[in-house]
Amino acid sequence: MASDVYRELGEAAWSWVLDQVREDAGPWLPETVSEHGQDMTPAKDRDTLYAGIAGLAPVLAEIAQYRDLSEREQTLATGIVTRLSAEARDRTEPSLYDGLAGDAMALKLLAPGRESIALRRLADLATPEGWKTTVEFEPGSDAPLNDIIMGTAGVVMTAVWAGGEFAEAIATTGCEALLRVADRTEAGLDWGIGADTESRAPNYSHGTAGVAAALAVAGTALHREDFVEAAVEGARHVLSVGSLEDDGFIVPHTIPPSKREVEPVTYTWCHGPAGTSHLFAALVRAGVAEVAGFDIGELRQRCLTSILTSGVPQRLRPGFWDNDGRCCGTAGVGDVLLDAAQDCATTARAETLVQAARTMGDALVERAIRDDEGARWRFLEHRVDPPLLPPGTAWMQGAAGIAAYLLRLGRFIETGPDALVVDRPDQWWAVPARLRSTAV
Repeated sequence: MASDVYRELGEAAWSWVLDQVREDAGPWLPETVSEHGQDMTPAKDRDTLYAGIAGLAPVLAEIAQYRDLSEREQTLATGIVTRLSAEARDRTEPSLYDGLAGDAMALKLLAPGRESIALRRLADLATPEGWKTTVEFEPGSDAPLNDIIMGTAGVVMTAVWAGGEFAEAIATTGCEALLRVADRTEAGLDWGIGADTESRAPNYSHGTAGVAAALAVAGTALHREDFVEAAVEGARHVLSVGSLEDDGFIVPHTIPPSKREVEPVTYTWCHGPAGTSHLFAALVRAGVAEVAGFDIGELRQRCLTSILTSGVPQRLRPGFWDNDGRCCGTAGVGDVLLDAAQDCATTARAETLVQAARTMGDALVERAIRDDEGARWRFLEHRVDPPLLPPGTAWMQGAAGIAAYLLRLGRFIETGPDALVVDRPDQWWAVPARLRSTAV
């Protein structure tokens, strides 16, 4: 499809999201919109990157790459900055997708310099064990978590990405805390979501792949060889629990297999090779040549090969590919493919990755719900009847995140492999440094 098809749909989706923004002590966004139009009030996570207004910052930053923000968009950006700046001074949740690190990301994108408010608060809340959580992942416990979404790895990534006077202390504290709670395995090092979590989600969002990526990027920035070596040992463990068959690389969704009814292997940003490929990109940046006898660059490509041969984004069977969002679905995979294509732009592999990214965009075009209100998507939950879920609004599970991908894809097709990339704390090392753009 032509670039204007992706851009027009992205703008329609963004228009629909804008119409859902409400005002109550600052802007807020309902996570889903019911067709019944019932009254809604702001949720506890109204400010977050995952489901709230912080997640609108990277969309605004993407829009600003090709046009000026409208007066309405500028007002929204100002409202986000005002709200997050005020709330961050007293917030206690530290994480990237649910707390202060997400505030820092949004503030840096929309008002560079203001991120220091959130980073200062993170520095003040730090303990030798990391940061206490308010997420209630394990009932009755506020012990620090380890992962990218809710825990220390995401805080470390954000500190390194944002820089500034508090970055070194935050990243050092976080990495040292991660080393203290690592589990030694026969192959290397392993991390659960929490120190006492029995099951493992070893891929990117909640497991060892993400923690090891954080250690690699921080070790590089801080010149800490012990952090980089821990990242290598994490990669060794990930390799030991995965499969290298058919020139690819996949890791189980959950070890032991989840009690939830999910596919044993998924291909997403969160629990699949799309996100896990970022571990190997981080190790390349750290100067690591090989792990367990495998070339690091080859391992990244193996992750991508597994995506290319998986059947994604086709809905091959109930439960295989029911989500089109960033966290668990089509838009997130497409973004990873574009990152990788721009990182190997002078090679024959790049065109294959671009075509796959366009395939993801085409699926989003085909599945969009369009009307006079704009565009949105309804994901599937095959275990309920009816299976269609209400349309989501937000960055990770809704139209905002999908819109940003479609707008980026359209801009990439127009501009070519040197198109600037709006980077974020959990992927910035996956693209060439000269292409990084971090502010509106």
